[in-house]
Amino acid sequence: MRGVIDLDELHRRVPIADGHADSLMWNRDLNQASEKGHVDFPRLREAGVKIQAFTIVTRGLPVIDGFNLFMLKEGWPKEARQSEWARCLWQVGNLERFCTESQGLAAVTGGREALTQNLASGRLSAILGIEGAHAIEGKVDRVGELARRGVRFMSLTHLSNNELGGTSTAMMGNRPLTPLGREVLDAMGHHGMAIDVAHASPSMLPDLLAHPKARPFCSHAGVQGATPIWRNLDDATLKAIANKGGVVGIIFAPQFIGGWKLSDVARHIEHAVDVMGEDGVALGSDYDGMIPLPQGMRDVRDLRRLTEVLVGRQLPVRVIEKVLGHNFRRFWGEVLA
Repeated sequence: MRGVIDLDELHRRVPIADGHADSLMWNRDLNQASEKGHVDFPRLREAGVKIQAFTIVTRGLPVIDGFNLFMLKEGWPKEARQSEWARCLWQVGNLERFCTESQGLAAVTGGREALTQNLASGRLSAILGIEGAHAIEGKVDRVGELARRGVRFMSLTHLSNNELGGTSTAMMGNRPLTPLGREVLDAMGHHGMAIDVAHASPSMLPDLLAHPKARPFCSHAGVQGATPIWRNLDDATLKAIANKGGVVGIIFAPQFIGGWKLSDVARHIEHAVDVMGEDGVALGSDYDGMIPLPQGMRDVRDLRRLTEVLVGRQLPVRVIEKVLGHNFRRFWGEVLA
């Protein structure tokens, strides 16, 4: 009979990792513990998170957008609102500043040695990513600049189509990869940047998954086999990502997982494990991404409740540990090399 599992000890032991948080766009000081939103450095430490991917958003919803109004509401300075590239660099600079001022609590982590050192010292590793390569405004050389600033992954599209290719958003035409998109993908491969397929159109996915150098993964998504809607990845894509050594972070958003319970997140995790194997599945919450969390989860501090659900569903402890952190720890260790 299985013994009682100490969840606190498990969260201390495992390098808990999450693949997606949009916290930077909210213009909060991440060093300050807050009840606003889902994530800041103190709350991540309390939850036992050791690796957190922070994504940069520079454009809003298709057609209506609304991002200019959002930036004004959140108090972005005028110079940060001038262009998508300015929006991108401002958020990169903010995370750098937050980490510098964190008194050793967190660090922007662009290399494997730094990741190893952070884990040994208890420092949060902040992994930088871009949600939508429209942020570079068609200038391919900016991929290298982002890489030098510590950005380690990027998606080509976000919520709408752009000059690089198509989005997975419903009723947007399922557009393929464009010639510019291929140039950017090549540049990402050259600079060792992982390609996030979270918002890629079905027509674009095969080109992203087949690229010889750009490592594919998914920072945040559900799976079609658990909830068959447009936002989620089908089994063929899951298998292709796993075959390339990639990882899929399972999103927490109720509208994509088909329910409001943490058990719905667990359903998606279980299906992804069945399809990809236990080395391919991780957490991709979408914290601070303008979405609600499942019932019983205020913010990242309640992550233990998901762990408790996974334990209760009789997943092997080995698999739970991999999903909670070891799989992203392995993937980022390879990418950051």
